Amino acid sequence: MPRPSMREHLIDAASDRFHEHGFNGTGIKDITDAAGTPKGSFYNHFDSKESMALEVMRRYADTRELAMLADRSVPPVERMRAHFTYLARDLARFAYARGCMFGNFGSELSTHSPVMREEVGDRLGRWESLLASALDEARAAGALASEVDSAVLARFLVSAWEGAAMRAKVARSGAPLDDFFVVLDSLAA
Repeated sequence: MPRPSMREHLIDAASDRFHEHGFNGTGIKDITDAAGTPKGSFYNHFDSKESMALEVMRRYADTRELAMLADRSVPPVERMRAHFTYLARDLARFAYARGCMFGNFGSELSTHSPVMREEVGDRLGRWESLLASALDEARAAGALASEVDSAVLARFLVSAWEGAAMRAKVARSGAPLDDFFVVLDSLAA
């Protein structure tokens, strides 16, 4: 039976540590200790903590269920609400203590890591694009009450979600997310 990859253990540990303590609050030794690997093994798999953070970000993005937004078997307003409900449940799962890694990395690293700034920007852009398509679809079906351009509205929703996730993290409460859903629901015609 093959031995589990140390690389995978390191990524899992880094994901937890980055989410709990932030990029700057997490050292390589913290990651290797949590993974149960020697510190030297980190450099067998990653060039830097930043390269590891990129991999963590990519994997985190894969868990955000963005494909849900493109599922045309579900009405567009319903699938947008379902998508954000999924994200809210994920935040609740950790008692709102972790926030969203897009926002966490974006606010912490965007001034000193162009690579991370670009990665976060790309991930947010993909999310906005899928939302804009769902909003266009909702508008065409007469299910959208807003006249605001879909791309602008999608950017606003992503920004509002990231702000609500940050506020939920600060308050350790889902109340900011409840406010987000009040506004989201007001968009339905």
